[in-house]
Amino acid sequence: MDDTEGTHGSENTSDPEDDRCSDNDFGPSVLGTKEYWEDAYQKELETFKDIGDVGEIWFGEESMSRVLRWMEKAKHGYRNLTGIDYSPASVELARNVLQAEDLVDVTVKEMDFLNCQGELKDFDVCIDKGTFDAISLNPHNTEEGKKLYVQALKDALKDEGLFAVTSCNWTKEQLLDRFSEGFEFVQELPTPSFQFGGRTGNSVTALIFKRLH
Repeated sequence: MDDTEGTHGSENTSDPEDDRCSDNDFGPSVLGTKEYWEDAYQKELETFKDIGDVGEIWFGEESMSRVLRWMEKAKHGYRNLTGIDYSPASVELARNVLQAEDLVDVTVKEMDFLNCQGELKDFDVCIDKGTFDAISLNPHNTEEGKKLYVQALKDALKDEGLFAVTSCNWTKEQLLDRFSEGFEFVQELPTPSFQFGGRTGNSVTALIFKRLH
């Protein structure tokens, strides 16, 4: 299981029909840079060491609980758990939190998912909570990064392995289009909805895909 760290992004509440196949609804952002996340996690690490506060949970605890509830229904066990992030401070923070919680069965690695050189493979489930969002916001080589992401995901998963993605940038239709090659849509997880200006939308999208042979 590959659990990658997440980030914030902009809400996307436009009409799905207008969004279909469009990957250019938002511009680049510092939220897509490694430097931003290293600085953010360094501050959270220092806070954790000082007072034991684990820091902000991206998308909130409910976003992770939503995926875990789905995994329980899918009857997946929890073993060989691996978390990765390209930020050294994020990895150190995760190790400190795991140690404080006495969780010894989780491996945490400093690794760039787009350049993992085949180190991640044969996973039954990969979970992304905002990483694809951050890659999409990177000011440099954005389109190449999104393609590398899809290929790295294919390499990391077993045949028929499952991929859970939580995004606050992309709509369901856009994610279906992005992962149309090599993946089969399984289901959408319910997320909170809101109404604004007579239209209904979701600030977060959570989808499950299955890797095809």
